[in-house]
Amino acid sequence: MNLTNLDTLLTRAESLLTRIEAGLPSLPQQINWKQVRAARWLAESRQLRPIQRPHRIEPKHLLTIDEQKQRVDSNTRQFMLGKPANNVLLTGSRGTGKSSLVKAMLAKYGSKGLRLIEVDKVGLNHLPELFDRVADQPFRFILYCDDLSFTAVEPGYPALKAALDGSLAGPTDNVLIYATSNRRHLMPEYLEENEATKHIGNEVHPDEATEEKISLSERFGLWVSFYPINQDEYLAIARHWAEELAGKEIPDANFEAEALRWALGRGSRSGRVAWQFARDWVGSKN
Repeated sequence: MNLTNLDTLLTRAESLLTRIEAGLPSLPQQINWKQVRAARWLAESRQLRPIQRPHRIEPKHLLTIDEQKQRVDSNTRQFMLGKPANNVLLTGSRGTGKSSLVKAMLAKYGSKGLRLIEVDKVGLNHLPELFDRVADQPFRFILYCDDLSFTAVEPGYPALKAALDGSLAGPTDNVLIYATSNRRHLMPEYLEENEATKHIGNEVHPDEATEEKISLSERFGLWVSFYPINQDEYLAIARHWAEELAGKEIPDANFEAEALRWALGRGSRSGRVAWQFARDWVGSKN
């Protein structure tokens, strides 16, 4: 073989290797958890991406949900101390502080070793892999699933169900799952399912479809419910955030009237709407 043919062969071999390498899965990205407190699981690439500036909210800023704060904080504190703790399902009205409360736990306990990993529905199929990724880390991890709901055919449903209770590949002692949802049972419920409920003697036997939907939420050890707020609570939250953003007390006599008009225009009265109004009000007045 002459040198020209050898060079050609080597060039073709190098091109082939390049194409093969491009099709191989990339090595898992190593995260320095001493410096990174939050990350997002990217299901498509099966990688953890650091969140350099996680949304930070202090528990003191979460008004009107004192009971919910106490329950979630108590569970998280047990977890941080290495004591038994539960996976948590936070459910209820939109904009009432469910997601903010989970983020507040990171703000409170991040300096003590708590880490947060955000996982979407697609990523739930990879929970056993995630458990393995963090099993040997000297930190405590909350896998955070926000705004969770399923249809009957989505693959993430049985994956989460198995991870919570039932799979051999369960989480280690340094992992909990916190999920938020507007639905208590995480799946839509239909009238015909209730009509299929049977009464045998004095016992009630739900339809199998209803049993299946209940079975997932029941695998969360702690349920925390959130409720719509009243007008006074809405105004208190709006004023709190306005004063935080403005850095001073709000003497404006029209503040409450404007806050109520804002809520009326949004068709909703919630902590989220109060926060949005406060940002608009402070921004327009200063």
